[in-house]
Amino acid sequence: MKWNQDDGPPPRGYHHGNLKETLIRAALDLIARKGPSGVTFAEAARFAGVSPAAPYRHFRDRDELLANVALRGFGLFEAALARAWDDGQPEPLAAFERMGRAYLEFARTEPAYYSAMFEAGVPLDDNQELRAAGEGAFGVIRTAAERLVAQLPPQGRPPALMVALHVWAMAHGIASLFGRGDAGRRKVPMSPDELLEAGVLVYLRGLGLPSDPAVT
Repeated sequence: MKWNQDDGPPPRGYHHGNLKETLIRAALDLIARKGPSGVTFAEAARFAGVSPAAPYRHFRDRDELLANVALRGFGLFEAALARAWDDGQPEPLAAFERMGRAYLEFARTEPAYYSAMFEAGVPLDDNQELRAAGEGAFGVIRTAAERLVAQLPPQGRPPALMVALHVWAMAHGIASLFGRGDAGRRKVPMSPDELLEAGVLVYLRGLGLPSDPAVT
């Protein structure tokens, strides 16, 4: 599923077969054009061609609407990472690098979802379903890190969770600064994919990953 803001809003008087879906689409459109701070119930209702009170039939408030967008985004994100990781085939390091490219590809092609997931400021403590969805996506990275850590020398082997968090922070930083699919993208003298691949490789080599790791 790709969100394309060029689809535009439905015409006024549009008959809603699914108002909830239309409001989520409205939120994605507003995020794409204005960022998460630009999402309001009034604007979403205007996009959907309904009264300002209509969104309350489906969402308690703006945060719940954004949480629904982020929830869907995390589901798509986890699926993209899992496909790229492919259970570490044909060998873990190559699959790990492929997963990194998928991370950046998602941020580039789904900037509205990515922004809702990481920039909307929806309180996770108030939404266990959203928290679980985020942990599910991170779980793919953690599983991959566990496979790589198993190839490191036993002496001084770092915790897999620490490695997963470090790599996640690196991927997120590169995606947010240099790999965005919106006007916030900054220029860098190499592709974001190359930057991430080089950074992860330097990091893993520093931890002692052999130059020709065995398939596990």
